[in-house]
Amino acid sequence: MEEWTREEWETTSMSEEMTAYYLYAPMCGTCQVASKMLSVVKEMMVDVKIGQANLNFVESLAADYQIESVPCLLITEQGKVREKIYAFHSVPYLYEKLKRK
Repeated sequence: MEEWTREEWETTSMSEEMTAYYLYAPMCGTCQVASKMLSVVKEMMVDVKIGQANLNFVESLAADYQIESVPCLLITEQGKVREKIYAFHSVPYLYEKLKRK
């Protein structure tokens, strides 16, 4: 997955029907597992734009979107946050969350 700045995510989310923005912390063990699951989902869903960011570098986003913890996946539709996911559960769970309606 590509590292996105907040500006890149906001621009991409406005131009795409759906995007996902994965927020993590480098020392977070749960985030490392979540990253691997999301990488598998990304391979299966090449048409969905998925980016990631170290939350330490997008602190203002954490405040603006009231991010409670990491890992966090922000799913947007037409530029608006549709859902915040904190518990990644499994690859099939994430796949279902990102499937286009």
